[in-house]
Amino acid sequence: MAVRRDHGGQVSTGPVLYQKLALWDPSLGSEEEEETETLELVIPNSWSPQDSLRRKVDRLPGAWARLVAALLLLAVGLSLAARQLHARGDPTGSPGSGVAPPSGHSHTPGVYHRGATISPAAMCSHLGRELLAAGGNVVDAGVGAALCLAVVHPHATGLGATFWGLFHNGTSGRSTALTSGPARTLAPGLGLPSALQTLRLLHTHFGRLPWPRLLTGPSTLAQEGFLVDTALAGALAAQGTEGLCPLLCHSDGTPLGPGARATNPSLAAVLHRAALAPTPDLAGEALLRPLLRDLGLQAPSVGPTPSLEPALQLAVPQGVLSTTRSPSAGPELLAMLQAALHSGRPPPDLCLPLPQTPVTPVGSVLATIDSSGSVLLLISSLNSSFGSGHLSPSTGVLLSDLVAAPAASAWACPLVLHSSLDDTDADVLGLVASGAPDVARVTTRALLGHLAGPQNQAQHWQHQGPTQNTSICGQGILLQVAAHAEHAHVSSIPSGCCTFQGF
Repeated sequence: MAVRRDHGGQVSTGPVLYQKLALWDPSLGSEEEEETETLELVIPNSWSPQDSLRRKVDRLPGAWARLVAALLLLAVGLSLAARQLHARGDPTGSPGSGVAPPSGHSHTPGVYHRGATISPAAMCSHLGRELLAAGGNVVDAGVGAALCLAVVHPHATGLGATFWGLFHNGTSGRSTALTSGPARTLAPGLGLPSALQTLRLLHTHFGRLPWPRLLTGPSTLAQEGFLVDTALAGALAAQGTEGLCPLLCHSDGTPLGPGARATNPSLAAVLHRAALAPTPDLAGEALLRPLLRDLGLQAPSVGPTPSLEPALQLAVPQGVLSTTRSPSAGPELLAMLQAALHSGRPPPDLCLPLPQTPVTPVGSVLATIDSSGSVLLLISSLNSSFGSGHLSPSTGVLLSDLVAAPAASAWACPLVLHSSLDDTDADVLGLVASGAPDVARVTTRALLGHLAGPQNQAQHWQHQGPTQNTSICGQGILLQVAAHAEHAHVSSIPSGCCTFQGF
């Protein structure tokens, strides 16, 4: 403690800052550290990183001192900025942020904070997830994944397939149905392709990312190659390779097996041209023109007429059900559900064997969802495995043999249950099925199983998510997606049939 007199002669006391004058000894620590500790005792509440750094460089020569000080201050500034960004997360609020919220809790598989995609092909689920992470919405992710499946699963879907879809907007609470329009033919047994027009129309109205961005991944897969998965290899082994070489064959004519690499440069060229098309009709022309040259045909008098319209809805005690309108199985589905809910018990014949049909429809399904409750359910079909079996050399596309309007009714009944029409934050459940002779009965059984859960639906969702049925009618696939408590839930039946990816 020292005694000092001010200019008025008053005596004051206070701590004194002592500086060590002896030569520095390594055993005593650094001079800078000792000085810093003393300063903190003298001025305990006014320390800042900038002040400490300035003191540390005061003894350097002028120019060097200024340079070192500037660099140190820059480092401190960058460090503070990084900490602030980490604490806030993604300031844009876009789904593209890869920073997980610091919630400190874990999730079971299939539960995500932001969104997810589920499809029969792992690489397509991954592509959908990447589009979500890039700032896209569920429509971008779903359309991108559908185009990916058109490349890697030509036995079940493709640019020659017919598409149906159901989009539920979690912000507005509105549901919109997508249809490809009436089935038309290019020639006997060859369906008029409408996939590009249908998907482009959906993206034009509801997508967020630029249209070419959605085709980048699929066109790259077609050009550079993809590995044949077990689903495609199994279909090739069952079908044979007639009409499918050289696209899906070895040089000796045998079908490609699991893990073999396949390429489709002609399809890549079609996708590249479609990426440049500013309208749905021109996107379809990217395929139709070379296809007509291959077949030696004139352009049809009436082209595809895909449409978007308000979904068909049914109010039930648990909320509002939405599905696709005719021509689809949507009206049949709602009638079946209404009868079952009115009677208080499921119809006794939900899973009875159906009459044998000459051809069991083959198709593909996928679903995307985000935690706000936006959902896209897509169904597509070539009707038979590999469709008509006619491979267009100039386009790398297999045409559908789905040419009769009545056949379409077996292929579309995506379903969304929104637990409140007025509350956009309410729970949302999406169901979409394929591969069974009657998907309406499959979907009915799945929804009734969900509604038969515990009385406390919030508790049911918290512990189980979508209903985990172990089987469905027939040999099909059922995808279940849901939004609950700001989380996205995805699952499939059978559980190993499809891959989901989210973030």
